[in-house]
Amino acid sequence: MRDYAGFLPFAFVATMTAGAFVAAAEPPPPWAFAVNPPGAQPAPDDGTAKHVPGSTAAFTLKEIKDLYNVPDWHPDNHAPMPDVVAHGPRPGVFACGFCHLPNGLGRPENSSLAGLPATYIAQQVADFKSGARKSSEPASLPVNLMIALAKGATEAEVQTAAEYFSTLKPKPWIRVIESDTVPKTHVAGWMLVASEPAATEPIGQRIIEMPENLERTELRDSASGFIAYVPVGSIEKGKHLATTGGGGKGVPLELHCALAAVGARTCPSARIPSATIPYNVDRRGRCARR
Repeated sequence: MRDYAGFLPFAFVATMTAGAFVAAAEPPPPWAFAVNPPGAQPAPDDGTAKHVPGSTAAFTLKEIKDLYNVPDWHPDNHAPMPDVVAHGPRPGVFACGFCHLPNGLGRPENSSLAGLPATYIAQQVADFKSGARKSSEPASLPVNLMIALAKGATEAEVQTAAEYFSTLKPKPWIRVIESDTVPKTHVAGWMLVASEPAATEPIGQRIIEMPENLERTELRDSASGFIAYVPVGSIEKGKHLATTGGGGKGVPLELHCALAAVGARTCPSARIPSATIPYNVDRRGRCARR
């Protein structure tokens, strides 16, 4: 087992190259498109104020789950949020920072936006609005909420949010571990979480992303990141493909664009206008052709 930080884009390239993209007629892989089981209910709010390490703030579960007001545990760790990022201005237009977090680093069910070009972010919202971008999993509530937001937000609100997220500096957020085995998981809160009692299983050709600390993630603590388990050798293979073209084999444009979408600054296609990119790819390599 090998532990890395900041190498998920390279691991994604290697994993998707080895496993290829799933045929359109097949259902999307459940490890990449986590869907809550039927009847799943959030924990009830007992009214107790919650706390996280390194913060003097306190929020109840009701406040933490309010899509229109971001529970900002660490306001000193980022620039002041504009109103549309911190507060939802109207029904259906939720606070952008609720899902993507005040630091823009996001969660498994959405995307990391920190440091991406404002024009790219705005174009993705426009694509959600027009229907050009959507999930391969129709039951994805987070994506469906994003589509509703895109249709209800004004151009000025989108631009304000895009400019805010573009100014944030990316930082290590997903700790990558190469391993032949992974913890057994199940879906809760639209992401994979460790099952109990604890057990392991072969990783196969998957990327298993899960919270470093489930309790803090459920409290939407923007200082608590994630772990991504990847097959052994993924980092080196992905780096080789992305930086050398695989010894003359070349790297398909969609894989270059995958790196750009998850923030790899060495990716040459990061300079390609969004409208020319044929794939939309989020932080875990979930692809959908435009």
